[in-house]
Amino acid sequence: MPLCFAVSGRFKILPMTLLFVVGVVLLATRAESRQAWRLAWPVIAVCALRLLYDIGNFLSHRLDWSTLDLPAQTVLFLGIAAVFTLPVKQRVVAIGFSLTAVLLGAASLYQRYVLGVDRPYGLNGGDWAAVEFAMYLLVLVLLAMLQALRPGISRGERWLHVAAMVVGLYGAVLTQSRGPLLSFAPVYLGLMLWYAMRSRHWRRVLLLFAVTVLGMLAVTATLHREMVERLTDVPAQIASFGNGGSDGGATAVGERLEMWRTAWQAFCEHPLAGIGLDQFGVYVREQVAMGQASPLIAKYVHPHSEYLESMVAGGVPALLVLLLFLAVPLGFFARHLGHPQEPVAAAAAAGVMVIGMYVLCAFGDNVFYRAMPQSLYLFLVSGLAVSIGRLRCSVPSR
Repeated sequence: MPLCFAVSGRFKILPMTLLFVVGVVLLATRAESRQAWRLAWPVIAVCALRLLYDIGNFLSHRLDWSTLDLPAQTVLFLGIAAVFTLPVKQRVVAIGFSLTAVLLGAASLYQRYVLGVDRPYGLNGGDWAAVEFAMYLLVLVLLAMLQALRPGISRGERWLHVAAMVVGLYGAVLTQSRGPLLSFAPVYLGLMLWYAMRSRHWRRVLLLFAVTVLGMLAVTATLHREMVERLTDVPAQIASFGNGGSDGGATAVGERLEMWRTAWQAFCEHPLAGIGLDQFGVYVREQVAMGQASPLIAKYVHPHSEYLESMVAGGVPALLVLLLFLAVPLGFFARHLGHPQEPVAAAAAAGVMVIGMYVLCAFGDNVFYRAMPQSLYLFLVSGLAVSIGRLRCSVPSR
């Protein structure tokens, strides 16, 4: 299932539609499904709230119908979440995610070493999809790490999850995407700390942590020094932008800073209502025409920050809705991290990791403006929440 989010067209729509129909049937015919769905009501409610706000923004700004294409997918995933009320074998789902990580990581390797692509971008999306592809891969890597650490799985499955970690992480490094890789570090550290405290296997955790860190450092410092150069060049790019040099904005960091400045200006002009969904590109081109923004950012339609995007689109209310969209599910999963039943705690840890990646990546990029990353978020967050509801219904607490 996660693989279909990385592709487009009928290969994605057909399985989503089928799962939605199954979910609706389950909610209509099974009391157990409705009960599990209700136990996940905070997550379901905040997803519905964001959809309602987007509809209100669309109506108040009289926007084109195409602006509702992405928000409308929320309805699909709220129905699909009900599928997680079935007693599906979690190991089968975990194997599917790890196989997806292996496949997408291999695609990254193929694009880099066979096609000669400088920054691999995955199965679709083109050059501009490298950042979201890296985030997508790293979410799968974190899920594979969690499964590799869980007790009671066979040696073959554990090695599959380890392979997914290695191939997926290497594929993410090849994208040279600074934001997702920097966001990955604290989330990964949090996973290690949670597992060590729960299992008391501190030596195993320290060994795995050391191997992962040394492996990434070795790859970036020897085989792919361009990643190191992109990181070390950040201060110089910021200084160049701050000094107002002629080429100060002609860098990735400089363009981001100029977009953020322009986005903040749009927010200050419209702090309560915003300028409407997906209207940042229109605003930027107007500012460029008036000489109040650099022509270098005229090609961008989003400000490369999900938080600024929401402030531009809908002002303070939209930002609050976005923060609830992230914080409410995070709180829901955090409350279950210490659950005595291991499946519940593992599902909660997966939810915290997914949201953690999105929260951190959202500072330097838009994480919900394309179908691929938004689909993964809605599928995992709503599905894991409903899955916890099912486990709480079927497994008595100790």
